[in-house]
Amino acid sequence: MDFHQTGFIFNDVLSERPEDPVIFHSRDFEGFRKLFHRFLQVKGPSVEWSKINRPPEDSIQPYDKIKAKGLPDNIADSLNKLVVVKLNGGLGTSMGCKGPKSLISVRNENTFLDLTVKQIEHLNKTYNADVPLVLMNSFNTDEDTKKILQKYTHHRVKIHTFNQSRYPRINKESLLPVAKDMAMTGENADVWYPPGHGDIYASFFNSGLLEQLIAEGKEYIFVSNIDNLGATVDLYILNHLVSQPNGKRCEFIMEVTDKTRADVKGGTLIQYDGKLRLLEIAQVPKAHVDEFKSVSKFKIFNTNNLWISLSAIKRLQEQNAMDMEIIVNPKTLDGDLNVIQLETAVGAAIKCFDNALGINVPRSRFLPVKTTSDLLLVMSNLYSLEAGSLTMSERREFPTTPHVKLGSSFTKVQEYLTRFESIPDMLELDHLTVSGDVTFGKHVSLKGTVIIIANHGDRIDIPAGSMLENKIVSGNLRILDH
Repeated sequence: MDFHQTGFIFNDVLSERPEDPVIFHSRDFEGFRKLFHRFLQVKGPSVEWSKINRPPEDSIQPYDKIKAKGLPDNIADSLNKLVVVKLNGGLGTSMGCKGPKSLISVRNENTFLDLTVKQIEHLNKTYNADVPLVLMNSFNTDEDTKKILQKYTHHRVKIHTFNQSRYPRINKESLLPVAKDMAMTGENADVWYPPGHGDIYASFFNSGLLEQLIAEGKEYIFVSNIDNLGATVDLYILNHLVSQPNGKRCEFIMEVTDKTRADVKGGTLIQYDGKLRLLEIAQVPKAHVDEFKSVSKFKIFNTNNLWISLSAIKRLQEQNAMDMEIIVNPKTLDGDLNVIQLETAVGAAIKCFDNALGINVPRSRFLPVKTTSDLLLVMSNLYSLEAGSLTMSERREFPTTPHVKLGSSFTKVQEYLTRFESIPDMLELDHLTVSGDVTFGKHVSLKGTVIIIANHGDRIDIPAGSMLENKIVSGNLRILDH
């Protein structure tokens, strides 16, 4: 289909109802038009497998080498050049929660957002610094987030927000928008989407906030997912950035960490056409997917903790030189309507920046909470909480995180919470699998490998005070009150 013809249809469909309360912003339309145009032009895979090389040795630095440089006397000078940006566009629906995911309680009644604010406030107080927090919201999270921000008025951290773009979902067959008009409720509720975190560059730039922060003397942003509890400000990486000589200024750092079998789908860094580049599994030809997942060939993956130069973002946006691969994300809406949404990933822009670098960081900097299995880990005594930061307990004898797999009865946060009278002691746990209708009494201790499987129709109640070490519990175990 000819793009211009399609574009006219878009214009017609999307401007039919100018009286609608939410306007499809001209900048959103322009951004979507460019993305859609590129989508129509791209033919075949975005990478040629034969041209992929391992990154040169010096392009991915070990964290210990960065840390060995130490810290300057005046850390506040470095911190005052920094802005923390959290990606806050996601909802908590996958964990059975309404509203923004950042407002889910994860530890001692603290939400993801509470922990983030506490971390930055602690930095500002400790070093007498001024590190602001910026939230990139989506139309799904903006209203609820702004309501909650009032509670941080008296905290020592300035909080700014800006919104991701809002793009129309496309009918997979006709390649036309499925939106009937500009409304975002009723039958139109599912026809708009935020176009992935790669949208940060354009949205940040268009909001005017990027210019404002540069004017205030800020030089770098530290970007991460708000649900990654390991993504705290690292003073050694910050010092490495700000201490570079002017001609060799590093404009982009991607924190990577060693792959385990649980991370085989994570994006990795490669050398391609002489540049450091992010390779995502969606870009890999089917014949090479197993090779991509290999822990021996691609040893590291992207944590999505990124340090990026503000002036470089400004330059690339002004030059229209920000180039990110398009991710085509298929979805099925109500009524079995097949649609696609076009997205980009923030890390994919690494190839556009000068002197980009990977830093291989400890696994502790990647602690995402995507499921209630992850939530169980961070709520447990495996971690201690101080000034908003979670660290592995010194009482755990080995640094690896246990593998936890909770069944479908635990998927929703509310259900999960009712199944634990208190969170078990997991300091000596290696592996936990729970399946079926299972509940845990108070002060349960789990050690080694524990597998609990309740048969369909049966229920297992783990009694209060139980200690399970290298045990398989199955069948029907109920503790009845007298």
